[in-house]
Amino acid sequence: MNTDQTISLTIQSFNDLISTLSEEERTNYAEILHSLSIDPAEVNSYHSWSDEKYTRNCVVENEAFELILICWEPGQSTPIHDHGGEKCWVYVMEGEIKETLYDRSSEGEPIVKRSTTSKAGDVSFISDVMGYHSLENATDSRVCTLHLYAKPIRNCNVYDKDSGEFSNHALTYDTVGHNQPD
Repeated sequence: MNTDQTISLTIQSFNDLISTLSEEERTNYAEILHSLSIDPAEVNSYHSWSDEKYTRNCVVENEAFELILICWEPGQSTPIHDHGGEKCWVYVMEGEIKETLYDRSSEGEPIVKRSTTSKAGDVSFISDVMGYHSLENATDSRVCTLHLYAKPIRNCNVYDKDSGEFSNHALTYDTVGHNQPD
């Protein structure tokens, strides 16, 4: 599809989402996620829950993009982190997620810029030029979010509250669904 055209369809299945992402330019990713109308039950086979921490469940990973379903129990949150130079869109499948955006002080410490809450069907976006962020399930219910990265993120910088410093961390999955060919 030409990037000057708009996507005028509603994506109603997970398979359609994956096919559309595989065929489209990354400049259309936001519009694609805004066109989602997928029954949350359709992603149940990708769910993985843990009382210890949120889970990162790989749905698709190829050279063009990475699609991860993150499952959050109440109170679970990410550390403050960047995105390894890649762009990230977050689609809330179920529940509500709180996002806090940070800048860095001259001493390298995170400073809160703002916090927002996204509800089911909302899409948020972040890239490293915008700053760092953290996500949190601040509700009493489980939450599922779908994360689309313009290219897979292998490493990112994570803030360690104990040391007061950012350090580079390799990223892993808790589960892997199916990988699409490049």
